[in-house]
Amino acid sequence: MTNQKKKKNHIPARLNLLFFAVFILFSALILRLGMVQIVQGEDFTRELERTSNVTTRIDAPRGIMYDRNGNIVVDNEKQLSLTYTQPPRPSEQEKLEVAERLTNYIELDTSSITERDMKDYWILTRREQALDKVTSEERKGLSNNEEYQLTLDRITENDLAEITEEEKKVLAIKREMDRGYALSPQRIKQGLTKEEAHGIIEHLPDLPGVEILLDSTRKYVYDDTFKSFFGRTGSIPRESLDFYLSRGYERSDIVGTSFLELQYEQALRGEKAVVENITSRGSVIGTSLDKLGQRGNDLVLTIDMELQKQVEEILQREVNKNRGAYLRNPAAYVVMMDPRTGEIYAMAGYEGNDFDHFGVVNKAFEMGSTIKGATVLAGLHAGVINPNTIIHDAPIRVGGETKQSVTRMGNINSITALERSSNVYMFHIVMRIAGFNYSSNCCWNDVAGAYGDFRNYLHQFGLGVETGIDLPSEGIGVNGGVQRVGNLLDFAIGQFDTYTPLQLAQYVSTIANDGYRMKPQLVKEIRQPSSSKQELGQVINQFPPTVMNRVEMHDDHIKHVQRGFRQVIAGSRGTGRALANKPYQLAGKTGTAQVLNKEGNNQTFVAYAPFDDPRVAVAVVVPNVNRRTNATISRDILEGVTDAFFELEENRQNPSFNLPTEGDGEDEDNEEESN
Repeated sequence: MTNQKKKKNHIPARLNLLFFAVFILFSALILRLGMVQIVQGEDFTRELERTSNVTTRIDAPRGIMYDRNGNIVVDNEKQLSLTYTQPPRPSEQEKLEVAERLTNYIELDTSSITERDMKDYWILTRREQALDKVTSEERKGLSNNEEYQLTLDRITENDLAEITEEEKKVLAIKREMDRGYALSPQRIKQGLTKEEAHGIIEHLPDLPGVEILLDSTRKYVYDDTFKSFFGRTGSIPRESLDFYLSRGYERSDIVGTSFLELQYEQALRGEKAVVENITSRGSVIGTSLDKLGQRGNDLVLTIDMELQKQVEEILQREVNKNRGAYLRNPAAYVVMMDPRTGEIYAMAGYEGNDFDHFGVVNKAFEMGSTIKGATVLAGLHAGVINPNTIIHDAPIRVGGETKQSVTRMGNINSITALERSSNVYMFHIVMRIAGFNYSSNCCWNDVAGAYGDFRNYLHQFGLGVETGIDLPSEGIGVNGGVQRVGNLLDFAIGQFDTYTPLQLAQYVSTIANDGYRMKPQLVKEIRQPSSSKQELGQVINQFPPTVMNRVEMHDDHIKHVQRGFRQVIAGSRGTGRALANKPYQLAGKTGTAQVLNKEGNNQTFVAYAPFDDPRVAVAVVVPNVNRRTNATISRDILEGVTDAFFELEENRQNPSFNLPTEGDGEDEDNEEESN
C-alpha cells in the first residue's frame, strides 16, 4: 500500500513540472507580444506607413529649326504615346500579364526581337521546362546567375519554335516595358490612333502602370525637302547607351540619331519637367510637379528652303528627262554655298527614283577637269610654270601609252589651257613636278614624291580631306596611293583620286574666296525658345565663318586662275561659253572623267558668281553618263540652280525682276561638253 501511494504522488509531480514549464513559455510569449503591440507598435506602424518621394523627369519637346530667312522647317506635332511605369518592386509575371492585355489594343513590330529576348520569354512562360534544363546536382554548385546562364545556353531552336506569333506580339510589348526604370515612364508606342487610345483608356484599371500621355513628334513643314539632313530621332541606340546614361539621360529618352538631330542633340534636347512620385508600401499614392519643362533650344540654319526646294525640283526634272543618257543608275548631286562664309544655301542628291542627300557628303567620284584650277596653281607654286609659260598641246607618249587633249590646241598658255580644258598642259605640269622633262625625255626623279606633293596641293583646297561640315560624319573619297607614271598624269586631270560633291564645292569656293578655305556650315545660330514660334528667341551661340586654311599659293597666282575660270565662261572658245550671257557674270570650270571602261563619263561643273564679288559657289556632279550622248545634264542643272539663286535674291529685293528665258545667248559645240 505504501509503495503504491508513493507512485501515485510521483506522477502528479511530473505533470506539475510540465505545466509550470508551459506556463513560463506562454508567459514569455505573451510578454513579447505585449512589447511588440504596446511598446513598439507605433514604430512598426510608422515603418509600414512610411512614404518616400521619388523624382521622375518627363520629356519636353525638342527645339525647332528655322531656315536662314526665319521660316520654320522642323516643328513639333502633338501626339498620344502609350507609356508604362514600373513600380519600385516589379513582378515579371505581372508585367507579362499587362503585356498580354495590351495586345488587345495595340500591335508592335516584332522584327527587332532578338534570340536572347526569345530565350528570356521562353524561361518566363515555361517554368517547368526551364527547370529541367539544369539537374539538381548541377544546381547545387551554381549561383542564380550561373544557373540562369546555363539554362539560356541549353535552350534549343526547337524550344524557341514553340513560341507562337501571338506570343511574339506579347514579347514585343514586354520588351519595351523592360527597357524602363522604376517610377520612370517608358514609351511603349508613339503615335497612338484614336481607336487605340479609346480602347486602352476604357480598360486602364486592368492595366496597372499604363498611361496615355500627350507627347510630340517631328513635323517637317516642307515635307521631304532637305528631310534627310534634318536627321531622325528615336530611342537611344544600344551601342550609345552608356554614353548617354553618363550624361544624365534615361533609357527611355528620345534622342537625335542622325545628321543635324544628332550633331546638335545637346542644343535641341528639351529641359524635362520634374515630378515627384510619393510612394507608400510599394505603390504610388500621389504626385507633385516640382518644375515645368521647357522646349529645347532652336537652330537657325544656313539653308534657304525656297532655294532648296527649287534645287531638288531641278535635279529630279533633269535626271528624269535624261534617263536614257545614263549607263547606270541615273543620279545627280548639287552643292551651293557662300564662298565667303562657308554657309550652305542648298545641297541635294537624286538617284534612281528618290532623293539621295546622303550621297552629297559621302559618295565619291572622279571629278575630271574641274580640278585643273588646282593643277595650274600647284604648277605655279612649285615653280615648274609661270603665268606666261607656253606649252605645245599635242599628243604625248608616256609609259607606253599615248595621252592627249580632246583636240590639238598647239601653243597655249595656262589661261587658254583652263579656257579650253587642255589635258596635255596639265600632264606637263605634273611631269615637271616629278622632275621629268618631256622634251629631253629625262628624268623621273621622284614619281612617289610627285604623287605626295600633288596630293598635298589638292588637300589645301579640301580635296581628299574632311571639309569640316557640322555633321556627325562625312566621306573623304578614295586615295589611289602611288601607282605608275600614267596614273600620275591622270591624277592631274581629275581621273585618279575620288572626291565628294561637298569637297568639290569647297574647292571652287576656295578659288572664289582668294585662297581661303572656309568650313562649310549648316547652322548659323542656336537660340533660346521663344514664347511664340513666329519670333526668334535670344541668341545663345553664333557660328562665325571659320577659315580652315589659306592655300600656299601667291595672291597673283590665284587671281590668274580666277581669270582662267572666267574665260571658261566668257572666252570665245570656253567650254562653258553657253552660259556667257547670264547677267550674273559666271566663272567656272567644266569637267568630264572617263568611267566604266571609258564607255561613260562623270559630268561635272563648278562655278561661282558674280565673278568680281562672289556670293555663291556651285558644284554639280552627274555620274555614269554615256559618253556618246549629247546630253548636257551638268550644265543644265548648274544653269537652273544658279538662275534660281539670283532670281530669288532679286525678287526679294525687287519683285518685278525677271531673268532671261532659258536658251538665251547659248553657243555650244562638241568640244564644250567633252572637258
